[in-house]
Amino acid sequence: MKIDSVPFFIERNFILIAVAMSAVALAHPPTFTWVKPHIPLGLGIIMFGMGLTLEFGDFMDILRKWPLVGLGVILQYAVMPLLAVGISYALGLPADITIGMIVVGACPGGTASNVIAYLAKANVPLSVTMTLASTCLAPLLTPAIIYLLLERQVEIDFWSMVTSVFWIVVFPLIDGLVLRRIFRRRLEPFLRWFPSLSIIVIALLIACIIGLNQATLLELPFLALLAVILHNTLGLAAGYGLARAARCNKRDARTLAIEVGMQNSGLGVALAVKHFGAASALPGALFSLWHNLSGVALARRWRSRTE
Repeated sequence: MKIDSVPFFIERNFILIAVAMSAVALAHPPTFTWVKPHIPLGLGIIMFGMGLTLEFGDFMDILRKWPLVGLGVILQYAVMPLLAVGISYALGLPADITIGMIVVGACPGGTASNVIAYLAKANVPLSVTMTLASTCLAPLLTPAIIYLLLERQVEIDFWSMVTSVFWIVVFPLIDGLVLRRIFRRRLEPFLRWFPSLSIIVIALLIACIIGLNQATLLELPFLALLAVILHNTLGLAAGYGLARAARCNKRDARTLAIEVGMQNSGLGVALAVKHFGAASALPGALFSLWHNLSGVALARRWRSRTE
């Protein structure tokens, strides 16, 4: 295989790569659990790569689409909590699992959504802006939604969340934008490799999550897994369908689908463990796994249609 064909091979086979790594992680978790401390770095590298492929003008276009950002945030905090309640009652889930579903549903969009938007050739600037908006509102809206649905107060450290998103998303993205603007011609030969690098990092993160949750996954909590799959799938579908109903173009609708359907499940796990108990963290742990797998599969489908 020629060196120039490696990126094409990786992009064409990233589902197989992710599944193969995941299988190894399930059989022997230490193979990939070492990645855990480096997850923020991995996401930062991907966001840096995104910055290299974008222009500052791309974000200027988002200023003209501010109602679309507002629509996305409203859908994020309305659709997912309501779906969590509806699915939990429809499946007759135990109380602990229902609580976990609602907590995940009340969380903001996850930073992984920006990566999936990038891989899917969706509107990355819109995705990043929506993630920032929903995250900044999370310290207010997430506790309010949880209290409304569960009558239990929770606390979220505002500055901790904002700082995390800045260093993982904003800072590396701006670095990439600036470097592209200064060294455009010199960087062109390397830009072809960044989608492949993103795919490998995403596959590593999925495998790491599987390794960290091996015991939970081997117990095969079928009903909880079914609930998480329905939650994510219906969230993606609702985000896309409602965006199209609002007359968004397909690229923006795909972006809203990704933002609505993919949650900050890490925050959901942390809140569930702290305020409700370990059993309520199960939906968040399963969501961390599933939404990355479904996101990668969806990105491949949409990317192939775009190309």
